[in-house]
Amino acid sequence: MSLTSTRLTRRAALAGAAALPLAAATWAKAAAPMMGAGHAPYNRIKLGDFEVTTILAGSRAVPDPQTIFGMNVSAEEFAAVSEAARLPVDQAQFFFTPTVVNTGSELVLFDTGLSAAGTTAALAAAGYTPDMIDVVVITHMHGDHIGGLMNEGAPTYPNARYVTGAVEFDSWDMSGNETFEAQMRPLAERTEMINGGADVAGGITSMEAFGHTPGHMAYMLDSGGKQLLIGADFANHYVWSLAHPDWEVKFDRDKEAAATTRRAILNMLAADKVPMIGYHMPWPGIGFVETRGDGFHFAPHSYQLLL
Repeated sequence: MSLTSTRLTRRAALAGAAALPLAAATWAKAAAPMMGAGHAPYNRIKLGDFEVTTILAGSRAVPDPQTIFGMNVSAEEFAAVSEAARLPVDQAQFFFTPTVVNTGSELVLFDTGLSAAGTTAALAAAGYTPDMIDVVVITHMHGDHIGGLMNEGAPTYPNARYVTGAVEFDSWDMSGNETFEAQMRPLAERTEMINGGADVAGGITSMEAFGHTPGHMAYMLDSGGKQLLIGADFANHYVWSLAHPDWEVKFDRDKEAAATTRRAILNMLAADKVPMIGYHMPWPGIGFVETRGDGFHFAPHSYQLLL
């Protein structure tokens, strides 16, 4: 066979392939199914000798965010601030983020999410089982923080001791709140009631952060010369609460006290360069606070706390 005929044969073969129907040429490339938006259920960092794991106990979109944040400003101001931050004004994404701290001697869970099922599923993804939890700390008693304390009438964390703020417990004690009665009341006799400055476990200290609820607590972690604040709900949105700490929030029981607490803690975190975990901050909930004008800016953690 000559070189010319070889070229013609190859050319004919290529032409024939090009003439095949598209479906026959791509039969092996079936479309992948749409999976929907999602998140990994846990994120683990180092803090000195501690391991700190945030777990995603739930997430949902909430409509009309100005019915919750910025209640004391005009719709025009809220929209302008949101647009500058590339945020929609018709809905917001809420995250529910308990934290697990392994001190090396105890496994400490901060808050229990909306339900036992959601939190224990995230714990399992992180490698933990409920019976491994040694201490359960409740920052405050809104339903999305105590909703997973009990599971079908039994304690979800059967081997744990429980810790919460005395002021917080007393403020709910006579409230008649159904979630409190179902989730917290059965564990009251097993719960240590503390005030600010108490040692919860080695390297974990309570900090009064009143306002969001009457006895709301934050907790400072300190290990190997490094610190991190578990801030719970002192600030609930990375823009609307930080850039504008005086904006009123629907769920803050004492709005004036909450704003004062918010500004004081944010000032401390920015000045001391201490990272924080916010229960409702964008997943995985970990970041740093920077001053920005009269307000603050949330700088998400990247890899600083992996090293």
